[in-house]
Amino acid sequence: MRGTLLNTATILVGAAIGVLAKSSLQPEWNAAAMAGLGLASVGMGIRMFLRTSNPLVPAMSIAIGGIIGAMLGIHGAIDGLATTLKGALPGDWGRFNEGLITSFVLYCIGPMTLLGCVQDALEKKIELLALKSAMDGIAAIFLAASFGPALFVTAFLVLIFQGLLTLGAKTLEPVLRDEKRLNELTAAGGCILLATGIGLMGIKDLRSSTYLPALVLAPIFTVWIGRLERRLSA
Repeated sequence: MRGTLLNTATILVGAAIGVLAKSSLQPEWNAAAMAGLGLASVGMGIRMFLRTSNPLVPAMSIAIGGIIGAMLGIHGAIDGLATTLKGALPGDWGRFNEGLITSFVLYCIGPMTLLGCVQDALEKKIELLALKSAMDGIAAIFLAASFGPALFVTAFLVLIFQGLLTLGAKTLEPVLRDEKRLNELTAAGGCILLATGIGLMGIKDLRSSTYLPALVLAPIFTVWIGRLERRLSA
């Protein structure tokens, strides 16, 4: 859990700096910073997607995962939870809902989160999460300057999410140690990160949280399609 605790701390520090600096930042500076984060998210999403060895897997995962997410109302449920949290907190929390969802997806979707938690749990090493912590802390400054104190709540959601991943590392290890399944999971995550980046740049809100079921489907489809290919080639 050391890596996750470090990650939480850097987000909190970055968020504090961002909230304090918000009043001194001109709107065009903040807009440029958010567009930059969006561009970086798009670039990272493309890089993650290129790890696929079979584009059919992430394509099916995103399409079917999006349908499942829409049927389950994932985005609405998360948005409703954020509204409830905002109502229970005193003071002005700014663009709380948007900030909470956007920052959580940015921080928790990606191979560094999954592999870092497994490394922390099984190998007692925090190198990956330490690197992620530095990146997340810097991003938190600009996110908090734009979205406000929502980043403080995000930090604790990251603590819970990554803490659960660390505790469940032995269960997740077979998936994460299988290169093919991990690559397709990463590719699907890259698509979700792309959607988040497009939203950060103000192009279109694609409700990236709707596609979260794709992260579960990608490893499953990898196994199914692999078996089908072996049967067809036999």
